Amino acid sequence: MTQGPDAAERFARIRLLRSPNVGPVTYYQLLRRFGSARAALPALPDLAARGGAAYRLAPAERIEAELAAGARYLFHDDADYPLTLLTVETPPPVITVRGNPALFDQPGVAIVGARNASAGAVRLARDFAHGLAGRGFAVISGLARGIDAAAHRGALGATHGDGGTIAVIAGGIDVVYPPEHAQLQDQIAEQGLLVAEMPPGTEPQARHFPSRNRIIAGLAAGTVVVEAALKSGSLITARLAAECGREVMAVPGSPLDARAHGCNQLIREGAILVQSADDIAELVQTFEGTARSTFRDGGFAGYDRAATDLEPGGARVDAIAGLLGMAPVSVDEVIRQSGAAPGTVLDALLDLELAGRLVRHAGGRVSLV
Repeated sequence: MTQGPDAAERFARIRLLRSPNVGPVTYYQLLRRFGSARAALPALPDLAARGGAAYRLAPAERIEAELAAGARYLFHDDADYPLTLLTVETPPPVITVRGNPALFDQPGVAIVGARNASAGAVRLARDFAHGLAGRGFAVISGLARGIDAAAHRGALGATHGDGGTIAVIAGGIDVVYPPEHAQLQDQIAEQGLLVAEMPPGTEPQARHFPSRNRIIAGLAAGTVVVEAALKSGSLITARLAAECGREVMAVPGSPLDARAHGCNQLIREGAILVQSADDIAELVQTFEGTARSTFRDGGFAGYDRAATDLEPGGARVDAIAGLLGMAPVSVDEVIRQSGAAPGTVLDALLDLELAGRLVRHAGGRVSLV
């Protein structure tokens, strides 16, 4: 791993990420095509014009104001960027942190679950986290109500071992959510580690939480779901962990409690049943990159994003756009139907995205706006 970009390139990368319609996929494609963010920025208006729209970069003054807030930024090629996160599909190009980044070097276990958790599940999550932190694990969660908060508090209460807790938040690093966790968030920043992908000052929105969940799953060698309903966001984290090839674990519960149905379903689908911190530690300590849990989800298939030297013109972009509709379709299918080289199709999709005409979905799928 390199030592990361210089100051001018760091500024350009943040400006690139804050510019309209530039998500992680587009960001990495632009870096591959142009070699640097400084070279990519001047090209964005022309690329968007090929996609059929005018384009304005994020103002430099806005980036200067953001940097003045004093957040610590870690870029994907910085030496301190967590190695485990680099293994997820499209890792966050930059994260901001407060606290002790050395926790990234500890083996990580994610503990997630219901916001409206039962008293028994809250106690179990706290006990799990306390035991794991005492064994030297970093307990990772999302600072939400219920199970998340219990996991963070349990890890903070460990008085021995080199473990601790990492809270991945959905808003900016300086934004408290939920409001009643202000003291807990400050405590984690002082004794553990806070992580955010959104820019400082960003209030969390519903669309931010799946991105937060992929970071939680990516940082951990295994994810434990303590209590969750069938449509819980915690199941998204479990599926993302499975897609990363990590262990997926769940605590069984009563069929009479709807808050246990999600965990029971995970176990039926191949997640490993756990009932103690010892169970979890045994699985994660022996983890060598191949999960013993057989739980899998087929909805996050990847695709080849290899760059090309071909420059698709407006006609090519329009032809690719003609293959798309409002229903998401895999990029692989677009490539097959177009008959064009994969890199040419990816470049055309990039132009459409910069023009605001394309939406990217999970699993390498795209649709028109």
